[in-house]
Amino acid sequence: MGLKEGLEADVAEIFRNAWTERDGTVVPKPEDLKLGNDAVKLDGVVLYADMSESTRLVDSETASFAAEVYKSYLVCAARIVKAEGGVITGYDGDRIMAVFIGNSKNSSAATAGLKINYAAQRIVNPALAKQYPNKTYRLQHVVGIDTSSLFVARIGVRNDNDLVWVGRAANYASKLCAINEQDTVFITKAVFDMLNESVKYGGNPKELMWEPRLWTGMNNISIYRSTWTWMP
Repeated sequence: MGLKEGLEADVAEIFRNAWTERDGTVVPKPEDLKLGNDAVKLDGVVLYADMSESTRLVDSETASFAAEVYKSYLVCAARIVKAEGGVITGYDGDRIMAVFIGNSKNSSAATAGLKINYAAQRIVNPALAKQYPNKTYRLQHVVGIDTSSLFVARIGVRNDNDLVWVGRAANYASKLCAINEQDTVFITKAVFDMLNESVKYGGNPKELMWEPRLWTGMNNISIYRSTWTWMP
């Protein structure tokens, strides 16, 4: 069978076959699902943490310096996510995707976002400035968080595959990272409404850490933003 005929057969089979679906209680790994129409459904919170202006970074700096910035940001984000109970589901260049489940998933994800904001501003940038005092570059980033039902399937081919996360949370969290407001954590109203009081209010005296906004790029839906930091 030629490549064209093989592709036609694969696509026809995908559209023809019924799905096997089950409710999940843990964040699945690729090996937990079959390559066919097999899916896990779960309620989850998706977090994306994304470096800003990475194209300018790689265009203006050496590859080794850019890699050091990437590694510093992503190791902080990954360790914070895991410390808050999240599961890292992918790295994509200069950003990380994570999923949180459980009763406190919204608060855990929001806390992780604020802690990543702290790490970027108060750990990575000071270390960068100390090591490279003559460089003007400073790391900036955005975190996006949303919650929804997720439909998780395994995609790809044998020996070269991964999971696809189908659901609003994965799309919205990713798109929130594209809002051009640096060192900011964005959450949807659905996330905000489920936050514990300790993640809504901070400081002494207590004040709301989240500013309501309209997301003009998405039909003016309600979102919240925060530039607060939370020490890991």
